[in-house]
Amino acid sequence: MADKNGPHGTGETGRGKQHEPDIRDDDLERRRRDLEASLATRRPDRLEGKDDAKAGSVAGYGQALKLSSEFIAGVVVGAGIGWIIDRLAGTSPWGLIVFLLLGFGAGVLNVMRSAGVVAEFGQGDKSRRDQDDKK
Repeated sequence: MADKNGPHGTGETGRGKQHEPDIRDDDLERRRRDLEASLATRRPDRLEGKDDAKAGSVAGYGQALKLSSEFIAGVVVGAGIGWIIDRLAGTSPWGLIVFLLLGFGAGVLNVMRSAGVVAEFGQGDKSRRDQDDKK
């Protein structure tokens, strides 16, 4: 059990005098640089700094908001057109149902175009011809 003076009766708290050789700042700095270089080679695609990571997440939220708003806009416009046609033609609820489904399809197509999964109208053939010419 330790005295009131501290561990090992030295009167000091903590480890007391170290019997290990002193580690110099130059040695620590060299080891830190070696560790950074090693980590950089293992993860080259990782963003450096917290500001870049925050900017990436904000851009992701912006992209998600854009895609969701395009989808919702397609559905709402389709439902609105269907409702107006039902009121004018008296075909309730068929116009709403048909145009709601068409709006859903248009919303999905807009999201896929914005995400880059589907080419814009008329550009699909050009990109295929260019790829065939390169081969």
